[in-house]
Amino acid sequence: MKASVKFLTGMLFIMLAACATQEVKEEEGAEVSATTETPVMPEGTVDMSGQNPPLTITKGDKSLKLVRIMDGGVCKNDFQGAKGVFLVYADADDIERIKTEKGPQIFAEFENKIQAFSIDALEEAVEATNLAEDPFVLGEDEAQQKLAKQLTINFRNAVADPADTFQKETTLTIDIVPFPPSLIFYQKGCGAAQLEPETEGPGGSEGQ
Repeated sequence: MKASVKFLTGMLFIMLAACATQEVKEEEGAEVSATTETPVMPEGTVDMSGQNPPLTITKGDKSLKLVRIMDGGVCKNDFQGAKGVFLVYADADDIERIKTEKGPQIFAEFENKIQAFSIDALEEAVEATNLAEDPFVLGEDEAQQKLAKQLTINFRNAVADPADTFQKETTLTIDIVPFPPSLIFYQKGCGAAQLEPETEGPGGSEGQ
């Protein structure tokens, strides 16, 4: 693809090495069941419709905890692109075992690998997402929902194989999912200025 800009970094980092020993205080109702074995089906994945991401999800028979929040964006050309928050979940038991076997320093390498294949997956997902303005949508909310659904499906498809390879190589069970309320789409101009991380709330379509 001819991406003019791409960007992905840790916006909030919750230490992987400490995840297994430090319990995160969860809000009531924060734990949500999810199955992620079929990434092309957004139904059955974790409910990400709330304004705060769930701290725990379920993948297969494992409970995964939120360990990292990444902020990333990609321009597919000079006009179109997308950015948002991407959530990294990991199995706390796996973290504790790996920390005991290999030491906590190994997680720095894991973080770099996750970030590298996540930006590649985001690049592929943005390229596959139709960011042209849809004249048939009823309003900005519907446009946002359609684009967010497209990008989420495309990202899940793109990240599935590298995440599976990572799990086999490291024995650390992970899941990486976009957070739909955070997604912002650009349709009439995309560059480094647009992709810089923001501290304000959830985004939306930037088609104006």
